[in-house]
Amino acid sequence: MFMQLVKTHPNDANIQYQCAWSLDVLGEEAEAVPYYERAIELGLPDEDLAGAYLGLGSTYRTLGAYEQSRQIFEKALAVFPENNAIACFYAMTLYNLQEYERAMGILLKALADTSSDRHIHDYKKAIVYYSDKLHKVWR
Repeated sequence: MFMQLVKTHPNDANIQYQCAWSLDVLGEEAEAVPYYERAIELGLPDEDLAGAYLGLGSTYRTLGAYEQSRQIFEKALAVFPENNAIACFYAMTLYNLQEYERAMGILLKALADTSSDRHIHDYKKAIVYYSDKLHKVWR
């Protein structure tokens, strides 16, 4: 249905985005890419734009296009720096790029900032402090 709508409304960003999302859900990741790209190019409201960036970056990652994934997530985080879902998917890409310490740092900060677990909350300051010092040894 969305493929037909895209043909009749090629300049509708929302239809492009919904088509991409539908293809992604169906496991047709490679086919979703141009629709995500077109939706972003045409312009979307912020919530949908964040979703399109996340979908495209995640899709590139699952296709093994890690550098493209990194570029998309870095663009997304420049626009949506407080979006922890984007940050977590970015961390997955960094893991695939063998940037383990940076990936862990992002995840630790997201955990500390969003967890309602009282134990995490008790140690939030330390978790954030150590998040970018994982290889540091104090003697």
